[in-house]
Order: sequence, then C-alpha cells, then structure tokens
Amino acid sequence: MKSATDAGLGFAAALVRMSHLVQHVFSDVSRERDITPQQAQLLCVLTSGDAIGMTDLSRLLHLEKPSLTGLVDRAERRGFVRRVRDGADRRACRVELTPEGRELAVRVHEEIVGRLEAMAGDLPGEDLLRVADTLTGLLARTG
Repeated sequence: MKSATDAGLGFAAALVRMSHLVQHVFSDVSRERDITPQQAQLLCVLTSGDAIGMTDLSRLLHLEKPSLTGLVDRAERRGFVRRVRDGADRRACRVELTPEGRELAVRVHEEIVGRLEAMAGDLPGEDLLRVADTLTGLLARTG
C-alpha cells in the first residue's frame, strides 16, 4: 500500500482531501434527508443528548453568532430543536433536540458514520486504530 507521501500528498494535503470527502458525505446524506449540511452538523453535535449553549455551539460548529442564530431558527421552525433556558444564566439559552429532531439526528449520524466506515472497510484494523488515535490526539490539542 502506498503512503500519502509516496502518492505525492503530505499530511496536511491528505487532511484537506479527507475534509472534502467528509463534507461530501454530509452533503449526500443531508440531501437525502431534505436538510442542509449545516443542519446535519447541528443535529450530529446535539446527538449527545445534552442541551448545548449557543456559545459552545458557535465554537463547535465554527460559526459566528448571527449565522448560528439563523441556523438554530431554521432548525427550530422545522421542529428539530428547541431553545431552553439556561439554569445557570437566565439571560442565556441552550439548544436541545426535540423528539423528532433526536430521531432524525440519530439516523443522520448513523448514516454518515456508516458511509465513512464503509470507505475504510478493507483497511487492516491496526491501521484504522492508528488513524483514529492520531486524529483524536490532534483534536484534543486543538480543542
């Protein structure tokens, strides 16, 4: 098997191409579920089950506050999420999935994960673990 370096790709270039591939999978799954890729990302972030504050959502989704507000507004109109008061700060709100949103979020997340895992289905298990460990370490360092 050729390495990324042998194929002319460095680490960063390989990550950029992988990012495009992941975005493509999000787009395909979103289109099939009649939602936007941004709504799919929001739903996937909320699959943990916990309500998340707007500041944390902004950081997790890399969106400015006005863009996030619009995204949450549209998802709320479609019945996928709802805003709830933050118990620690009455001026703030948190976003959580509705029952309908939870069902859709689980389906979307499982479909995306399944498609990505299928792409690597023929790779040896130790290679998959090495890549997963490396990416997890990178993510932990970048917050």
